[in-house]
Amino acid sequence: MPVVNQADLITEAHEAQRKKDRKRLAALNQAAQAQRHPLAAWVDYWDLGLRLYEVSQPEVNAFYARWPGTYVEDRLRNDWLLELGRRRDWANFTNDHARYQMRDDREVVCYALMAEQAAGRNVREAGRAAWLAQRDGDEGCNSMARTLLEAKQLSEDDVWLKLRLSVEALRPRAAKQAANLLGKQIELHLADIQENPLRYMTRKAKTGGRTHSELATLGLMRVAAADPSQAAELLSSRWEKALSTELAAWAWAQVGRQAAFKLQPEASDYFERALKLSQKLRSPLEWSDETLAWATRSALRSGRWHQGLLAMGLMSANEQRDAAWQYWRARALLATAADGVSGEALRQEARSNLQSLASPLSFYGRLAAEDLGQHLSLPATPSSLSSAERRQAQAHPGLNSALMMIAIGLRNEGVREWNYSLRGMNDRELRAAAQEACDREIWDRCINTSERSKQEVDMAQRFPTPHRQALLNQSREAGIDPAYVYGLIRQESRFVMDARSHVGASGLMQVMPATARWTAKKIGIEFRPELMNDRDFNIRIGTAYLKLVLDDFEGSIAMAAAAYNAGPGRPRRWREGPTLDSAIWVENVPFNETRDYVKKVLANATLYGQLLGVEPSKGLRQRLGRSIGPREASTPTGANTPGDNS
Repeated sequence: MPVVNQADLITEAHEAQRKKDRKRLAALNQAAQAQRHPLAAWVDYWDLGLRLYEVSQPEVNAFYARWPGTYVEDRLRNDWLLELGRRRDWANFTNDHARYQMRDDREVVCYALMAEQAAGRNVREAGRAAWLAQRDGDEGCNSMARTLLEAKQLSEDDVWLKLRLSVEALRPRAAKQAANLLGKQIELHLADIQENPLRYMTRKAKTGGRTHSELATLGLMRVAAADPSQAAELLSSRWEKALSTELAAWAWAQVGRQAAFKLQPEASDYFERALKLSQKLRSPLEWSDETLAWATRSALRSGRWHQGLLAMGLMSANEQRDAAWQYWRARALLATAADGVSGEALRQEARSNLQSLASPLSFYGRLAAEDLGQHLSLPATPSSLSSAERRQAQAHPGLNSALMMIAIGLRNEGVREWNYSLRGMNDRELRAAAQEACDREIWDRCINTSERSKQEVDMAQRFPTPHRQALLNQSREAGIDPAYVYGLIRQESRFVMDARSHVGASGLMQVMPATARWTAKKIGIEFRPELMNDRDFNIRIGTAYLKLVLDDFEGSIAMAAAAYNAGPGRPRRWREGPTLDSAIWVENVPFNETRDYVKKVLANATLYGQLLGVEPSKGLRQRLGRSIGPREASTPTGANTPGDNS
């Protein structure tokens, strides 16, 4: 074949793999091996991957021997374990699984449990937990569930629970697979429910017997997703009495969840009915943590602190450790503590919880500290990395391979190899690896790697200030806080210049083309699509748009951040209803991505304020504002309000 330069060889091989051009890929693999190309392992992986369904264990073992200890060795092992699981080759599966490092593929987990079950072990508890935690349907976990059901290590109760959880989480493939385990008729009923739930409830739903009750509960869940009040009416008028206590409680909780997601004031009433019914049950509740999170949020929104405490107490142990619920549990204890000795004990417990949570590096850590009246300084700068520590990182084969992949434009593959290479590193090694990325201005790897360290906190790595003069100048020209701009960019793009989101937003500030065009017209500058990844244009258009959004929301940086992420129309709706503590408003943002985004942008902005010396004493509470509620009637909206950048 013609001589191909090293970078082009890899990109051509990647394209051949994408097109499934086995002949071309085999030739490129041969060339890569002959050249001893530094990224030859990737070409070999792509080549074997296209043939994995037809190869045997010796050929795979030979690949392992060629690339021992590398990311691609373990990546291929992951792929091969899935293939062995499909083949039911449990002997080779068990042997390979013992050497598997990543352990992050749930389908492999399910096949591993099948291998254990085939060896005669009872895997009910682990199998049930893995299946219920599965996010969407896949062949491995579905096969495991069927195998365990046939072996009576899963019960029909487990399958109905899985079906309800899948419908709740809007996972149609997982729901269909669970329904299929219960029989073709259940699968057909599920299809009817998904197509038109209200019609199903009014024409087909029946009372009496487990199957009819479970199907009716599914129907009520789907009605609630469209109209919680309609589902509540169906429950009140007929179905609460017709269902078992367990299913009635479940149905009311789902109505509450959907109402809470829509920020409806009745949500807490629905959850109240669900919780009262649940207290009659002898067995523990198996409501999802997401449902209990919405029960807590609706309680915060309505000021029902006792209800919030009850909902948080029902969460899984892992969920209860989340900083959000640690913080809100402390706030709820303070709000409900009565006078006297017992009340003082609760207040002391709450203050102790806030103290353990206090940290300058997170949203709830900062709120906890400020609630205690503390001003948090930035972490002390750790000692400098030695030359030997730097050289060790510079010589790391996996890090170097990852950096080369990123440099030639194969960022996704490079990032995966980079993250794999960080396994087992201590704080000093992580900082040294992060510095290699920082020095190359690969800011996402710089930040994310440094954030993995536990004791040594290098703020220059975690919160870098690239493009400093350009950002400071444009922020001041637009009339907005540069710390806020830095905090937003850190969350939006991690300072990756050519970042592009799945919806088409581009550049440092992740601006949508339509938004850029609209903003350019507003501020009187030229717009051309090719300018979107130009640094100065992207910063100028992004800061100008952010200023327009801030003005539209009367300077609220929480609502402006939500608007920047989800589009201005949504936070305009989310601010309606009662006037709320700003932190409660943020916790009730309906979209998980936007809620997390707002928290991180505000925490980032507070930290950047300290790092840049721009209002360094301005705390998170001050940036949040005291409260968020409906726009005053005198405040105009209309043609000058910003467009959608979501």
